[in-house]
Amino acid sequence: MTSLMHRFIALNQRLSWGIDRLLLPDRMRLDGSKDFKATIIPDLLRPGLRVYDLGGGSNPYLDEDTRNAMGLSVVGLDISAAELAAAPPGAYDRTIAADLCTFRGLGDADLVICQATLEHVPDTAGAIRAIAETLAPGGMAALFLPSRNAIFARLNLLLPEGLKRRLLFALFPQKALGHDGFKAYYDRCPPADLEKLARDNGLVLVERRLYWVSSYFSILTPVFLLWRLWQGLFRLVAGDQAAETFALVLRKPTASGPTGGR
Repeated sequence: MTSLMHRFIALNQRLSWGIDRLLLPDRMRLDGSKDFKATIIPDLLRPGLRVYDLGGGSNPYLDEDTRNAMGLSVVGLDISAAELAAAPPGAYDRTIAADLCTFRGLGDADLVICQATLEHVPDTAGAIRAIAETLAPGGMAALFLPSRNAIFARLNLLLPEGLKRRLLFALFPQKALGHDGFKAYYDRCPPADLEKLARDNGLVLVERRLYWVSSYFSILTPVFLLWRLWQGLFRLVAGDQAAETFALVLRKPTASGPTGGR
């Protein structure tokens, strides 16, 4: 039965993405998580940087080979010491088990990476304050997260945690092998809300990328088409706030540096 269900899901996914390719431009089908990893972070990396990976835990962005080749100093911060201990050997130079919402930064980071983490903190204002404190003057922060306005985020908030995990891992078994299933709050997570928090903490917006695709509804093509229709109508009303996921690149200004984005 499970094998039959997975074949049914795979068929619907092929059909859903096929219709997407026929009807929508590439920018509407760009996977935000993949784009963040493949283009945004590599553009920010420089030899010798001091990097903080916030919330990466057992699944850090940088591997040991990259860290060594570029001479990076990487600090891993996660609320779970067990998650940090489960990271690949050599991923971090130093680890800190702490709550990002209350963490007090030392202003020593050239680059902060925070990928799919902020939706899991109950106090996003505290987390953005911590990021601003962690950055050295002139330092950059790269954030990627889903928007609270996405339908899958709203469903995530409504479903009981146990039921949500069972459905997630049954319908998307590959996610059981990754970094998914943690409790999500989506506190202050629409794009405009997060940008305001950044400004309130003295950070300058360098770049914003909005993404309009997620995989959750592709498992049943009629539902996927209804979701796409809803997304289009919602975008007419809410504009950028209707994005599924988004990425922000932020800069902490130097005392005499520019205050505008590029």
